[in-house]
Order: sequence, then C-alpha cells, then structure tokens
Amino acid sequence: MAKVEIDSKSGFCFGVVTAIRKAEEELEKGGILYCLGDIVHNNEEVERLKEKGLITINHSEFEQLRDVKVLLRAHGEPPETYALAKRNNIEIIDATCPVVLRLQQQIKETYTKANNDELIVIYGKRGHAEVNGLVGQTEGKAIVIEGEEDWHLVDTSKKIHLYSQTTKSVEGLNKMAMGLSSLQESNNRLECHDTICRQVANRIPNIREFARSHDIILFVCGKKSSNGKVLFEECLKVNPNTQMISNASMIDTSKLTADANIGICGATSTPKWLMEEVAEFVTQFVDNNKQKL
Repeated sequence: MAKVEIDSKSGFCFGVVTAIRKAEEELEKGGILYCLGDIVHNNEEVERLKEKGLITINHSEFEQLRDVKVLLRAHGEPPETYALAKRNNIEIIDATCPVVLRLQQQIKETYTKANNDELIVIYGKRGHAEVNGLVGQTEGKAIVIEGEEDWHLVDTSKKIHLYSQTTKSVEGLNKMAMGLSSLQESNNRLECHDTICRQVANRIPNIREFARSHDIILFVCGKKSSNGKVLFEECLKVNPNTQMISNASMIDTSKLTADANIGICGATSTPKWLMEEVAEFVTQFVDNNKQKL
C-alpha cells in the first residue's frame, strides 16, 4: 500500500508567516489593503489572499497611490519606497523579515563608512525583490553577482565587502568568497559577511535526507520561487523521481504506484494547506486505482 508523507520541515519560513499574518489582520479590519509585489512567490496563496481582499500592485502602480495602506512583504524594499510613501501619505504596513532588515542595516552602515577604495558586492539573484532592497542601501552602487561568470564585474583591486541574499546557500557564498579573493592582489582584502538565514539554509540537508528516504518526491512550489528552484535541484540530485508541481493538477499520476513511498515537500514560500491538498489528492488517487495499479 502506498505511503504518503508531508515533510514537516517544509513550508513557510517565519518571515513569510509574519507577512501573511499581518495581511490577514489588516484585512479583517476592513478597508482596502494593497501589497507591493506578490506577498509570497506562490500563485495559489496569492489568490487565496486576493479573495480576502488583498490587492497586489507593482511599483509603477504604487507611485500613483495616495492616502492608502500598503503592505511591504518579507523581501524588504529600498529607501526610495519609504520616501515615496511619506510624500504620498501612504501608510506602510511593514512586514520586512527581521533577518532581511538587519542585513539592510549592515549594508547601509558599511556603505556609509566605506571610502573610494572599498566595494560592496552582493551574492544574489539580480532583480530579485530582496536584492533590489539591499542594493538600494548603497544608492545603487553595490555590485550583484550570481556566480563566477560575474566575477569580471568586480574591481578586485579594491577592498571587497561581500554580502549575500539571505536565501542563498552557504556553499555558494563560500565559493564566491574564495574565487574573488584569489583574484585579488596580496595586499587587498575581502571581508565575507555570512548573512544567510539559517532557517532557510538548514532546509538543504533536511530536504536531501527527506528526498533520499522516499521513492517519489512531489516538490510543491510556485514558478517564481528562487528558494524553490534551489531546493528542487537538491531533491533531484539525490532522487531522480522528483516532480516539481504548483498544485495537484500537475502531478504525473503514471508514476504513482500502489506500493510507492511518496514524499511531499516544498519551498519556504509553499503553504502547508497546498501540500496537504496534494497529499489528499495522491491518497485518493492511489486508493481509487488500487485494482488498476
């Protein structure tokens, strides 16, 4: 008989939990609430909150608003967003993750103290909301690198302050630090600031073990989730029978055998209720097709 298990360590990180709680609390008060960008990179959760009244807007739409409430998601925003809100009498409901907020403050402090012979480098996904907020702390002067292919963008003749997007891997950050350091002259220095969220980073070894211990892995996440892509790849490395799905309708049911040990997991942006829906679908499918499988 098939066994279906949801990874207890998958699902929203505390930053996302806080953002969604704040949104729901504000919506319960009545009135209009906007959110600057998708509150979480998961379409199903965005749609659920939309039904409750949350209106998602982009930055161009934000600029046109006056005298309203706007929620800032966990990813954080650059200083210009707060300045614009003040000018337009927009009440900010700030749900920036505390880990991201501390990182922003660190980068701003480093930038304020740095001289012309120092450079701030951020290891992260170019254009990602969190990274945009981090670069904003440096008046747009920080260099963003996604991998070794971007090392040529960095002036290694200067002292380098290396920071990381909070959801990147520790291994990736160490690789960036070693690579950039090797390109520097002996009298230059590189300071690597480990700013990775351990709640997120620790999911990598956990999800590897979870994927190894099941015949089939259904990895549930939104297409926009950077963290989801990283964790999915980790599952795939140890279990080739891993499917990435946004919801139950995307499951390749031909792989669901009657005696399979099926694991369901997801990203830091994946709601528990969605993984539970997938588990329920899989259980019903296997039960209804016992005679055929």
